[in-house]
Amino acid sequence: MTSVRGARERARIEVTAAIKDEARRMLAAEGAAKLSLRAVARELGMVSSALYRYFPSRDDLLTALIVDAYDSVGAAVEEADARAVAAGEPPRARWVAACRAFRGWALEHPHEYALIHGSPVPGYSAPPDTVGPAARVGNVFIGIARAAHEGHGLALPALPAALRPEAVRMTADFAEGLPPEVTAALVAAWAQLAGMVSFELFGQFNRVVEDRDGFFSHAAGQLAQAVGLPAV
Repeated sequence: MTSVRGARERARIEVTAAIKDEARRMLAAEGAAKLSLRAVARELGMVSSALYRYFPSRDDLLTALIVDAYDSVGAAVEEADARAVAAGEPPRARWVAACRAFRGWALEHPHEYALIHGSPVPGYSAPPDTVGPAARVGNVFIGIARAAHEGHGLALPALPAALRPEAVRMTADFAEGLPPEVTAALVAAWAQLAGMVSFELFGQFNRVVEDRDGFFSHAAGQLAQAVGLPAV
């Protein structure tokens, strides 16, 4: 009985993976807005009712793809930071390594990047299941700032008095232990990082920036400086 159950579980895993792979192919070809369970089932030679046993709705399939994408980029950034820590790199170098990993993942997975950082999918509202995976990259940057704060020290960025209550709230929500000045700078740096990667990925740097690697590494270092991370 156990062997039968194991075979069924393996078969379900394989079919689930095939459904996701086909859905990703459709994302690349037509975009998330045109993704449909019927089209996926047709391409896989399945009847729609069979596919619904794996994903009851298009939104369930989209959520699975979104979670996979967040987990994938999160793992890439976490691994890059772990390598930098193992090499004894200072906070600013850790930050740049994490930024480069984020950009590298986006360039290798442009359609998944667009799914999580591009235009919202009409009619789709992300459920709470996506929150944890979505926070993985941000948590790496928070961790780098926290390590610097507890060790090398941080140069506190300027913070307007009118913005302090919001910075204090954000710190309590997701960056406990950091100075509010740093939390506000982190959020701004994260937004700028994603914007810079999106500019490159979606063509806004065409005929503008030629040395993309060099430009990105310099800009990532500037973001680290804006957050207050020491170079040594």
